Amino acid sequence: MSANGQNRHARTSRLARKLAVAGVGAAVLALPLIGATTASAATPTATTAATTYPDNLDGWIRESLDIMAQHGIPGTYEGIHRNIMRESSGNPLAINNWDINAINGTPSKGLLQVIDPTFQAYHVEGTSWDPYDPVANITAACNYAADRYGSMDNVFSAY
Repeated sequence: MSANGQNRHARTSRLARKLAVAGVGAAVLALPLIGATTASAATPTATTAATTYPDNLDGWIRESLDIMAQHGIPGTYEGIHRNIMRESSGNPLAINNWDINAINGTPSKGLLQVIDPTFQAYHVEGTSWDPYDPVANITAACNYAADRYGSMDNVFSAY
């Protein structure tokens, strides 16, 4: 045993003897202090690994859901997936060049067919400003749907 270990033991023993003289109540209060003085300084710390998502529809929805959770935007995987399949069949580059929005010069774009003014108004911090970016498109559309309908889960037709 090293000299430091012997000194630490001697100091702890002296403190314990003093506490015994002072009474049991004082000893109970001081016990956490004894443990704290002998605890190892090499306590492991928790590390947070960055979550990675696959570059496909499943990954885009899951990443969007994580961002939405951080911003308090409601929605479920099922509600988002259902609307994506109806709006774009899962094509992040889909564009509608024939409806009233397109006729007015603002075609619907991306997985959830969002027009540029809506995308800009409901853009969520931490996502791309590109309306064709799948995660940005999903997250902005869900933010809009939450504001207008309570959640993307409540949307069952064009919105």
